[in-house]
Amino acid sequence: MSHTELITTIILFCWPPLMVTLERFFPYTKGLKLFREGFWLDFFWYTIFQSYFLKILIFDWIIAPAKTALGLADSGYISSWPIWALVLLFLVTHDFYIYWFHRLQHNTFLWRTHEAHHSVKTVDWLAGSRSHAIEIIINQTIEFAPIIILLDVKTAAIVVPIKALLDATWGMWIHSNVDVRSGKLQYFINGPEMHQWHHSNHREVFYKNYSTKFAFWDWIFGTGFLPGLSPFKYEFLKPQQYGLPYEYPREFFLQTAFAFKRFDVKKVEHNLGIKPYVEWPNALVNFFKESASDTSKAAK
Repeated sequence: MSHTELITTIILFCWPPLMVTLERFFPYTKGLKLFREGFWLDFFWYTIFQSYFLKILIFDWIIAPAKTALGLADSGYISSWPIWALVLLFLVTHDFYIYWFHRLQHNTFLWRTHEAHHSVKTVDWLAGSRSHAIEIIINQTIEFAPIIILLDVKTAAIVVPIKALLDATWGMWIHSNVDVRSGKLQYFINGPEMHQWHHSNHREVFYKNYSTKFAFWDWIFGTGFLPGLSPFKYEFLKPQQYGLPYEYPREFFLQTAFAFKRFDVKKVEHNLGIKPYVEWPNALVNFFKESASDTSKAAK
């Protein structure tokens, strides 16, 4: 592991405890549980399982072969640039791309690649990890291919982990259940204030706040929304509900399949062969709750 990878890994592992702490002391929506509905789905299946295999697919099976096929194995066209300039370049250009791709996902057939992300009913630091595999493959290939193709191996080995760290930490931040009031800074930098509204199940704001890191894309292109900031006003200052306005699977593989083939969610999830598999996380949580309660009663 390189020096850059070590530092970025340490920061990445320290970030979730910081988000959880801020959520406990400064909650945007009060009363949300740490182990909320869908926590294990997002943590194990999306954050660990899917991320591990998609990293191999994107970097080893797509980007690396593409660079070799193009005869660019030893290329480094802009490797002479300072690291900070390279990070800033790829940060801004990718953020501009992701704004438009995100906007297309909400307005075209690409919604099927994105609806899983909006199925979260409790928006917190972990909610951003729930993204369909097709969405991740498209976005991360487009994000990291230019870095690896335009830079030599040594420089890319520094820029890639820095860019990945910024993506991960910022994704956790904008989804976090933290009640931060940054005021007019939301015209420039995206934060929980705007992104909580993006995840809300309110038809008036279904097509607002597409930005990831730089909020100014939304304000420039007319999709920005935040109560109290001009030119938009709203009857209440915080979203009242989250999630999708229709039935959506609760299990990872069913969610993955739902993008390709629609089915009766309730009928499938109540199938005797599938129901125990869908319900096991809740059953496990209830088991531990009951065990803790029994232990407490026995101690008394």
